[in-house]
Amino acid sequence: MSPLGASSEKILTEVPSEEGRDSQLREITVAHSPDSDDAFMFYALATNKVRVPGLRFTHTLCDIETLNHKARQGVYHVTAISFHAYPYIQDKYALLPSGGSVGEGYGPMIVATRAFTQSEIKQKRIAVPGTLTTAYLALRLFAPGIQTEVVPFDQIIPQVLEGKYEAGLIIHEGQLTYEKSGLHRVVDLGRWWHQVTGLPLPLGGNAIRRDLGPELMSSVAHALRRSIQYALDHREEALAYAMQFARDLDSPTADKFVGMYVNERTLDYGPDGREAVRRLLDMGYKAGVIPNAARVEVVG
Repeated sequence: MSPLGASSEKILTEVPSEEGRDSQLREITVAHSPDSDDAFMFYALATNKVRVPGLRFTHTLCDIETLNHKARQGVYHVTAISFHAYPYIQDKYALLPSGGSVGEGYGPMIVATRAFTQSEIKQKRIAVPGTLTTAYLALRLFAPGIQTEVVPFDQIIPQVLEGKYEAGLIIHEGQLTYEKSGLHRVVDLGRWWHQVTGLPLPLGGNAIRRDLGPELMSSVAHALRRSIQYALDHREEALAYAMQFARDLDSPTADKFVGMYVNERTLDYGPDGREAVRRLLDMGYKAGVIPNAARVEVVG
């Protein structure tokens, strides 16, 4: 496993986007996960394929649950978040219209060493990747009374295999690799969500600090969209860059994973995608999982 794949509560690395006369430019701090899909979409910004006059972007890579908690402190100007975290940070941040990871009938999965039924799994203790992840919110909507314990996301499959937990809630590339470990998929929460709502499952997005002001927020939003479009237009080049963050995936599997979560909907959620965000957070609030109602505001 790449060291960037480790779950940690520290900054994993920083990648400056400009060299030389950086001190004359305004710094915009950008934080996202060390996952191949995030690396793919931020590739052009991180490597200066996309520039914004007067700005330099510095990139910090952290696991998503760490970013959720740092967002509550307002640490970064732009940050990847789980949509579940948005109601907790909405006073400080607005959502960017680009950069979302949306499951089109697929998403986080409950896996186990046995083929439990859905009724049986609701009685088990589940290892989860963090209580602010959207995966956790979807799990609580699926099984309101389920018992959970937080485990670093990259340790969930190993600990289920070791018998520490009867089942685990997996995110990221584990959705494509769990079968190689001999685990059974009990439920795909993205599929379950679609059956219940008819909508895609919005998992993660990018948020921008409101104190940057409308003009700068709009400029950064446009830059991110250009970065995603560049990656989609130069897929092989961007994928080669993203492979260093692919946590031992082979190229075809990494390509499949990136395709699942970086696509045309990543450029813009679309009306149904935005409705899905509102529905998800409203259901979480009404179910008592989220303590305050969300006011979903998207830049532009």
